[in-house]
Amino acid sequence: MLQTRIIPSKPALILKGEKKNLIVTDIHIGFESRMASNEIFIGKNSSINETIQELSEIIDKEKPDSVILLGDIKSSIKSISRNEWNEVPLFFEKIKEKCNIILIPGNHDANIQKLVPEGVTMISSTGMVEDNVLFTQGHTMPSENFSHIEKIIMGHVHPVFFQEGSVLNGQRVWVSLKIEKEKIFPSTSGELEIIIVPSFNKYFYATQKRYYKKSISPIIERLKEITSAKIVSLDGSIIGNESNIKQVL
Repeated sequence: MLQTRIIPSKPALILKGEKKNLIVTDIHIGFESRMASNEIFIGKNSSINETIQELSEIIDKEKPDSVILLGDIKSSIKSISRNEWNEVPLFFEKIKEKCNIILIPGNHDANIQKLVPEGVTMISSTGMVEDNVLFTQGHTMPSENFSHIEKIIMGHVHPVFFQEGSVLNGQRVWVSLKIEKEKIFPSTSGELEIIIVPSFNKYFYATQKRYYKKSISPIIERLKEITSAKIVSLDGSIIGNESNIKQVL
């Protein structure tokens, strides 16, 4: 049975069974060019170096067998930007020095195979299953072939908590949902848990909801009724439930 554990104050999840896996998502390398077009400037190479350092420190501390990347490693959707040609291979090479990498491509990862060095395992964008858990980016509906699973771990929607006056307003959060399984897999019944991993990119936040655009997931779109939910801050505090879900999804 796989056990999950949130790493305190980090947007990263440990999954432990026979092997120990580290789960992260939505790094969006090269996103600076999009922000620069809105006259927001972060600094050349600063975010890729921060990303490599932060993930490396987590790996050094946790010593996982593999890092599972749930997609959206790069930022541009249909093309490869100039920054991405340089920074995406650098990211993979640096992390590959520390442990194995498994990549499940997301909707921003078109042509990423051109940037991935040898030794990185690429999985289909439909996701991968280990024991009773489906790992997926979240931009596609899971196949009925995965209907035996009991848990989905996904990224893609960049959950952020919005509540005016709260010190957590605009901050990244974890979301755990309990739903009727047939909402996702019509041929089955029972309960399904969905864990939504916050984006590893720390610049994906906002202080006003109308300025923040989340990605749309067909999985989340199916959920008209949510049996129960937990909204958890990065430091592990429970800050909301199903009654607050519209503030993050």
